[in-house]
Amino acid sequence: MTERRDRPPATSQLARELGPTEALSLIVGRIIGSGIFRTPGPIMALALGAPLFFGVWALAGVATLLGAFCYAELVAMLPRSGGPYAYLRAAYPPWWAFLRGWAMFFVSETAAIAAVALVFAEYARALCGATAGAGGAAETVVAVGAVWALTGVNVLGVRTGGAVQNALTLLKLAALAAVAAVCLAKAPGATGGSGALAAADAPSGWGAVIAAGAAMRYAFFAFSGWEGATYVAEEVREPARHLPRSLLLGIGVVFATYLIVNYAYLNQLGVAGMAGSKQVAADAVRAATGPAGAALVALAVVLSTFGNINAQVLVKARTWHAMARDGLFPEPLGRVHARRRTPLGALVAQGAWATVLLVVAGLVGRAYESVVDFFSFTSAVFNLSTFAAVWLLRRRHPDWPRPFRVPGWPWTLVVVLAIQAWFLVTTAITAPLPSLAGALLTLAGLVWYRVRVAGRALD
Repeated sequence: MTERRDRPPATSQLARELGPTEALSLIVGRIIGSGIFRTPGPIMALALGAPLFFGVWALAGVATLLGAFCYAELVAMLPRSGGPYAYLRAAYPPWWAFLRGWAMFFVSETAAIAAVALVFAEYARALCGATAGAGGAAETVVAVGAVWALTGVNVLGVRTGGAVQNALTLLKLAALAAVAAVCLAKAPGATGGSGALAAADAPSGWGAVIAAGAAMRYAFFAFSGWEGATYVAEEVREPARHLPRSLLLGIGVVFATYLIVNYAYLNQLGVAGMAGSKQVAADAVRAATGPAGAALVALAVVLSTFGNINAQVLVKARTWHAMARDGLFPEPLGRVHARRRTPLGALVAQGAWATVLLVVAGLVGRAYESVVDFFSFTSAVFNLSTFAAVWLLRRRHPDWPRPFRVPGWPWTLVVVLAIQAWFLVTTAITAPLPSLAGALLTLAGLVWYRVRVAGRALD
């Protein structure tokens, strides 16, 4: 293998202006978005009991932390923009890394931006006093507007985007703390308490295994994005030092926050109330405070999702930029703003495709859940190969410097791969059609690769 494929470039056109605070806020801000406000209901509907419910959240959190150990070794060794794309490019044939990037653009990552933007638009309208009957078209317009507004912010400079992210992350943590405090301060209402717990008909045996696997789809989505800061490794000062620390600290903060907030929801709604709720945060606060609490929840969700959209727009564009720089995506996506030194072409292309997905999603029922189901299977496939890259690169390049090494090796990797494989299988069983759609769109990338890329000297 040559220098170009395996090692970070000696120089980068991107500005190295992010520090450890921005890296930490990117991770926390990228993880906490719409998930904690929407996914607890679907998870409880599958778990039907507090033990399995919190077991799913705990397993997702532990799996995320163990996965972060793997990413910490990779990013410390290869501090290059593009996140998992960069690691797959070093460990596998170019076509597999390309396919991961293709899936990220067309299936998973821009779809995640669209999903969170839809929730932002829904609650922004509620905060402004709009009625539910105003129609989905208005929400689509608001969602598209948010994506392009934050795309513009990030075109202005990575320092600007990072400063906005710091502020939004602090605001969203404060808003979540307020929601939890309100729900914990008030005694459980009529829907909460042990009576609802005792009445729940929780699955057992293999039924519990399948239910937990299906519920993990939503828990993993709530934790998704923890690897976000690795996408901007070329723009972080001392990335080999700061990124591993930021990864582990950020996930720890989110894990603790999620457990507290979910306990607060359960305190107000109980199992039955959570299982039947599509807007669990709003229902929990309403149970604690009455209608007056609706504005608090709407504000919390607006702040959380807006910050999440900004984090996604900032970090994900770096993958398309890296792929274009490597000759895998069209050259315009690799263009850098002459004065701001930001990935202008990638940001604009990302905003355009997110707009397409938002328009399509506006025409589909259960848009939020459908988007999550659509990309979960494909994401699990590539997550497995990314984690396995740690082992492959240790075997092939034992001499490469590794400022951080996965603790508990090799059992940490074995556990991560086992959890991801279980999640992959249960997702295929419980969401077959969305999984197939995502897989087919991913495989369509092979056509582009064969026609436009295969003959080039990529190595």
